[in-house]
Amino acid sequence: MTLDPDVERLIRAAMRERGTSFKEALNQAVRDGFSNTRPRRRKFVQKTYDMGAPQLFRWDKALTVAEAMEDEELLRRMAQRK
Repeated sequence: MTLDPDVERLIRAAMRERGTSFKEALNQAVRDGFSNTRPRRRKFVQKTYDMGAPQLFRWDKALTVAEAMEDEELLRRMAQRK
């Protein structure tokens, strides 16, 4: 088994802190890694809210509607200048 240099540094630091051998520190690190003592993340649940009556507006066409409204406003302004 070959350890990456950063992993070896972590094991050696654990050896110094605990006063244990390399083998004991490595085995404990592996046990800790496989144990379920770490807190589990809660599943993300998106909250939804009822918006009342069914919407008649098609949200997938919102940009098209916005462009049309902008065009109408520009035409209205141009007509006022004449």
